[in-house]
Amino acid sequence: MNPGAVRQTADPAGSPSVPAGTRVIGIGRPAWWVLLLSALATVGITAELLSRGWLERMDLRVSEVVSDWDLRNGDAYWLVWAFTQAGGRGFILIVLTVLVGSLLVRERTVVPLVRVLLALALLTAVVYAFKWGTGRTAPAFPGSFFHRDGASYPSGHVANAVLMWGVARWQAVEFALAPWVQRVFWALSVFGPLATGVAMVALDFHWVTDAVVGLTVGLLLLGVVHALDATLLSRWVRARAGRAPA
Repeated sequence: MNPGAVRQTADPAGSPSVPAGTRVIGIGRPAWWVLLLSALATVGITAELLSRGWLERMDLRVSEVVSDWDLRNGDAYWLVWAFTQAGGRGFILIVLTVLVGSLLVRERTVVPLVRVLLALALLTAVVYAFKWGTGRTAPAFPGSFFHRDGASYPSGHVANAVLMWGVARWQAVEFALAPWVQRVFWALSVFGPLATGVAMVALDFHWVTDAVVGLTVGLLLLGVVHALDATLLSRWVRARAGRAPA
């Protein structure tokens, strides 16, 4: 028997299980057409909102409906709030610290750490540029919806969920972690942003368009991180030492 071969075990049904060290899902790099649609949606929605058109009226109508639910003051508040933490920076960074730390030890490469730091830097710069540039106020703010003190647009929680869970999934797949780990991060990368956006709107913390553009901006930033990795990090030989083959 080849000692380097991956050993397979049978599941209770008798079929072989997926061995550790196997990539069972894709890395989740956004396709070019997804990035193009995201860019068009970001520009189009932003222009429409600044022109005070029908999207703003739609946001106001949705906010009226969810404010009548009064989830902020109801028994379900903490349950709904928990879903917002799928995009919370604190929770995500705790998970990423464990993931990146284990990869640093196992793979002896700083590439996962560099990717996370790059993603955080881009996220902070781009999202806050949008927030300060548009000055959109949150639904609870009385009066003007575009004000110099506004910082609602886009949703940083949703953008954070898209980008950071996307980077986490990427690491789990590229370094061929256990299949169940890859699937967990796939679920977080897909459902985390959706849960965050719906919960934020349901609690009247964000407008619908805040959540939508948070999603598109997150996808664009994930594409940028992938592109920078392919063009710059891939040439950084020392960082790639011990890196699993692509």
